[in-house]
Amino acid sequence: MRSLALYNTESIDRLVWPEEQRSITGRTPALNILTDFRQHQPHVIDAGVKALELENLMKRSHVKMKLVLDKDQRFIGIVSLYDLSEENILKKVSKHTSRDELLVTDFMHRRASLKYFDYHELARATVEDVLETQKHNHQQHCLVIDRLTHEIRGLISARDVARLINRSVDIERHISFETLFEELAAR
Repeated sequence: MRSLALYNTESIDRLVWPEEQRSITGRTPALNILTDFRQHQPHVIDAGVKALELENLMKRSHVKMKLVLDKDQRFIGIVSLYDLSEENILKKVSKHTSRDELLVTDFMHRRASLKYFDYHELARATVEDVLETQKHNHQQHCLVIDRLTHEIRGLISARDVARLINRSVDIERHISFETLFEELAAR
């Protein structure tokens, strides 16, 4: 082990700030819109969590989507705050099930029903390619899978893309890839 030098800060008075994230266009490489789980911790939730508890947690933490894991920490689906809306909760309540008994699994999109992009194909694509492919997708998120390693590498969020293309629309509402495609096409 070695000792590092310590210096006085008397002549230092400026901070370094992150570089401004530039707005993206259709020609921007698609990897620029990927939330890569090798660089960002994925937002996950246990399948056994109560739906109302998750809804409150997501609202407090400003998280719009979580990956659902089973008891063995394996991916089984995704759930969004939109999925946990009051309207959707009321649809699930019945004579035999109260709203307090509903679980995350009652609202999640199961793994088998989800579509994804291949990471290595995405590496050769543009934002325009992504939006063209997703133009009829009413979802807010799309998984990115590394098919060589059989791992979920990350995801692309329509809301994140909306921020990057400097949309003038309220990004707090439900934004789908379909609306982003229309927005980018109008430019």
